[in-house]
Amino acid sequence: MASEKLGFGIEQLGENGIAWILMKIRVDIQRNPKVGETITIETWPQEPGRIEYGRDFIVRDEQNHILIKAISSWVVMDLRQRKIRRSSSVPIHFSAVDNRRAIEAKLGKLKAAGTLETAYQKMIGYSDIDFNGHLNNSRYVDYVMDCFALQEHQKYHITSIEVHFTNEVLPGEVIELKKDTSAAQENGVYIEGINTNTNKVVFKSRLRIEAE
Repeated sequence: MASEKLGFGIEQLGENGIAWILMKIRVDIQRNPKVGETITIETWPQEPGRIEYGRDFIVRDEQNHILIKAISSWVVMDLRQRKIRRSSSVPIHFSAVDNRRAIEAKLGKLKAAGTLETAYQKMIGYSDIDFNGHLNNSRYVDYVMDCFALQEHQKYHITSIEVHFTNEVLPGEVIELKKDTSAAQENGVYIEGINTNTNKVVFKSRLRIEAE
C-alpha cells in the first residue's frame, strides 16, 4: 500500500492503537478495466486538514489512457476509545504533498431529492466485516448495486459513485437500504442505508448512470 511506503500503513498505525477510517469517496469511471487487462494505479496524499486526510487516485490502461479517477477523505480513529483523532495528535507527517487533484470537486453533503423507498434489508455477517470488527467499506458498494434488478444493470452503467460513511455497523445488525430514483431522468440516483437497530443513517451515496 502507498501508506505503508510512507511509513503510515495499517501495521504501523496499529502499533499506536490507531487506524485509518474511510469517510468519503467519489469515483468517476471513464471505462471499466477488462479481464486480463494490465492497469496502473497512481495515488498520492493531500495536505492534511484538522481531522481529515485526503488521498487521490488515477487508474490508467497500458496506453496511459485514464480509466478511473477518484478522490477520498480519511480520518484516524483511536481503536480503544473509538473516537476520531485530530491530525495534530497523531504521528503522521508527509515529507512531500502533491497538490494535484484527480477530480476538481469537493466531497460535499449528500441528500435525497425526492421520496425514499425501501429496496431491501441486509443483516451483517462475519464475511462482511474488516479487521476493525465493523462493516467493510467495500461491502457498501455491493449493497448499493443490489438495490437494482439485473435488468436495470443490463440497461444502465455507472459513470460516477460517491459514498459517505457516517456510522459504523457491527455484525448481527441490520441495514435497511432505501433509494430515491426521482432524479433518474437527469441520470442521478440516491441511496442510503439505515441501521434498524439504532435507527441511524450509516451511509449515503449518489450515483450517476447512463444508458448502455
